[in-house]
Amino acid sequence: MNLSLLILLPLLTAVTILFCNGLKQVRSVALAGSVLQLALGIFLLVVYWQERNTGNLSPMLFEFSVTWFAPLHINYHIGVDGISIAMILLTASVVVAGILVSWTMEKLSKEFFFLLIFLSLGAYGFFISLDLFTLFFFLEIAVIPKFLLIGIWGSGKKDYSAMKLALMLMAGSALVFVGLMGVYYQTGSLDILQISQMHIPLEVQKFFFPFAFIGFGIFAALFPFHTWVPDGHASAPTAASMFLAGISMKLGGYGCLRVATFLMPDAAHAYSWIIILLATIAIIYGAFATMMQTDLKYINAYSSVSHCGFVILGIGMLTETSINGAVLQMVSHGLMTALFFAAIGMIYSRTHTRMVAQLGGLLKVMPFISTVFVIAGLCSLGLPGFSGFVAEMTVFMGSWQNTDTMYRLATILSCASIVVTAVYILRAAGKTVMGPITDNDFLQLTDARWNEKLAAAILIIGIVLIGVAPFLINQLIGPGTENIFQQVGKAITLK
Repeated sequence: MNLSLLILLPLLTAVTILFCNGLKQVRSVALAGSVLQLALGIFLLVVYWQERNTGNLSPMLFEFSVTWFAPLHINYHIGVDGISIAMILLTASVVVAGILVSWTMEKLSKEFFFLLIFLSLGAYGFFISLDLFTLFFFLEIAVIPKFLLIGIWGSGKKDYSAMKLALMLMAGSALVFVGLMGVYYQTGSLDILQISQMHIPLEVQKFFFPFAFIGFGIFAALFPFHTWVPDGHASAPTAASMFLAGISMKLGGYGCLRVATFLMPDAAHAYSWIIILLATIAIIYGAFATMMQTDLKYINAYSSVSHCGFVILGIGMLTETSINGAVLQMVSHGLMTALFFAAIGMIYSRTHTRMVAQLGGLLKVMPFISTVFVIAGLCSLGLPGFSGFVAEMTVFMGSWQNTDTMYRLATILSCASIVVTAVYILRAAGKTVMGPITDNDFLQLTDARWNEKLAAAILIIGIVLIGVAPFLINQLIGPGTENIFQQVGKAITLK
């Protein structure tokens, strides 16, 4: 399997879009390219399982390495494990759904779809990179397109939000770069697998770990560096919001796990109490802040701060189960929040408002969209049968395995946030889609079109599949999380 196809396919699609004429041709090429990406991701999953079933227990499969810049030991080194494939499938699903939801985008349609596809290129490259420079290179690719998507096609305080997002993420990138260079100058290598076999002195790890973890954490809404999330999500166009919350925030969680924790496990243990403290604050603060919101997009944005806190909590607890839960939460939140933003976008495009107080009774006139909205909400509050329940319970179970009093208290407080989540989700769903119609103009509204139904169906299938058959994704990501946990366990042994 040639993993470079994951980069070449979106690149070819993006370039082809530049030569298209008219909205119809542009969106057809964008959809065809995104569907091919999803098909390639599914094919990668199949051949991955086939390779594993032959007894191949290598940490990474389908590796390919070629020298990029010899003087600095920079290589184009790529490969995947189950965690990478889960992130690739998440990316492909959200991209297809985002293209479908943006089907009627007329304003600078060529540039809009080009940037969306280009964002996916950065994500794929990031998830398959096994060289720190290559990984950083693809991380950077995703920043400027986000700024443009919000600044040009956004709404509300779009200029402020776009600038704030770009500056915060660039600051995060700068911190990541310092952390990666610290590892490089200590080990003389940029290869993730090679570095993982070396032992970096504890003092060096303790100095550079915060740079890498906080840098990636900014992308994952790490408290108190989360402030770009609400404004960025609220001002972004629907597809960009789906991508920001569904994929971009996962780059941060993946980096915290694959780079910071995996390569500097001693420092991860030393700083675990700080990570857990910040994660717990984010979970509780995000939940209560969401209760105060009256705008549907801000509700989903602040809830993302809370839900991404579970990812950081799972990583900080450093048990195999909690790490497994963190990966599950990344996938679950990506699908769920993309679905939520898609439903909110469908509602806004028809009612021209996102204010909860101005909505009501939408179930009577838009049954499909209202149902999608409720499903996203139920997944968010952790209803059994949906991916949110599986992910959060796995994080809680893994967290409880730590017998330290502070860690147990953090687990209890994080569990308690579910009650707050239920309050704001049920209140928002009840006021938005239930009850009497609050505006007679709503009686003329139409329900979802074919493209919107297809977009929602793709994301709902993923949410339900993980919820009712979690063993499928556990079998996929299990070897990868076990490999990371063994690295963490090795750090304890060396002490």
